[in-house]
Amino acid sequence: MFKSFFPSPKWFFTSLLLWSAVGIAVWYSVGDQLGLALGFGPFEEDPAPVIGLGHFTTPEFMWFYAFVGFFFVIFAGAWMSLSRHPWQRWSVLGTCYILFFTYYSVQVSVAINNWYRPFYDLLQAALGGEAVTIGQFVDYIVIFMQIAMMYVILMVINAFVVAHYIFRWRTSMTEYYSELWPKVRHIEGASQRIQEDTMRFAAILKGLGTNIVDSVMTLIAFLPVLWGLSQYVTELPIVGDIPAPLVVAAIFWAAFGTGILALAGIKLPGLEFQNQRVEAAYRKELVYGEDNDERADPVSLRELFGNVRKSYFRIYKHYTYFNMVRYSYLQADNIFALVLLLPSIVAGKLTLGIYSQISSAFGQVSNSFQFLVNSWTTIIDLISVYKRLASFEAAMNDQPLVDEDQKFEAGVIRD
Repeated sequence: MFKSFFPSPKWFFTSLLLWSAVGIAVWYSVGDQLGLALGFGPFEEDPAPVIGLGHFTTPEFMWFYAFVGFFFVIFAGAWMSLSRHPWQRWSVLGTCYILFFTYYSVQVSVAINNWYRPFYDLLQAALGGEAVTIGQFVDYIVIFMQIAMMYVILMVINAFVVAHYIFRWRTSMTEYYSELWPKVRHIEGASQRIQEDTMRFAAILKGLGTNIVDSVMTLIAFLPVLWGLSQYVTELPIVGDIPAPLVVAAIFWAAFGTGILALAGIKLPGLEFQNQRVEAAYRKELVYGEDNDERADPVSLRELFGNVRKSYFRIYKHYTYFNMVRYSYLQADNIFALVLLLPSIVAGKLTLGIYSQISSAFGQVSNSFQFLVNSWTTIIDLISVYKRLASFEAAMNDQPLVDEDQKFEAGVIRD
């Protein structure tokens, strides 16, 4: 799954995480000093948010482009030189591109968040009877349209490149498995693994992989914003006054949701895995019956479909309490930020602009921390596909089957 596309996958992803950690540490510790020494700047100690497209051309941003570009060039150059791979242009350079482009698109959300405060403060002034002109509103609307158009262009480009990136990954897996076809053709469900599971693996990663990278980049971009906005919220309900209350609340709420969802859905990946096995057995018998009169008789089909029915009913049962927990949490999430801000609202410490900016930033950070909550069903599907391909590769290499496959082969299907 991975070595067909990435050079030395284990070390590639480990080095990517470590190198990213080094880059983040350098940026937040001595980044400004390095930028000034190299001729970027001057940097303001506490710069006011720039409203509009100027947000992307500040001295801080120009230095950031150069800094990230340097780190990516070192990383990509090292891997493409030391561990050559036929798919390295897509796997190495493509990964670096996706990481940077995702962060850049997240910064568009930061620019919109900066726009919220002056716009809604202007709206509050107009609703309060102060002298406000239509031209002032038009100016802010034009700024928003400029940022929004930039976002649209970035998303279209990113979606196009990511789609090609994922299809190349699927192509590499297909070629890897196809070259071993004489060896794997006798494995149960070999054709389904090569055609359907590689397709589903690529399709799920297209959405899920992009979302997880987006969530991480959103945290990197918005956590400082939310930390700064915490100065307007002096206390929280129940817990009272704590440092960085909005950041602490976002982390707590996301960790709570992730924990209860993981507990409620712990059995679902294995059940989905077994479900695909019974579906494959039923489909295989039908295919054999097309060319052989002795196969796919009514008794066999009734028994195989009975297994399918039993599998689905078992999944429905487990999804009932999983969905109860999931939807209850998501509905509570709709008002969680409002409840946090009630003491500050009642005390008159927030303007409409600040409230809108806090709500937007808190939602961005909270949703990023809630990645597992929002993507749990997709993650379950990915895990089941991964286990099927892992089982296929285990059979290919004469290794023991994964646990769920061993249970299936033994005829053990449990609730």
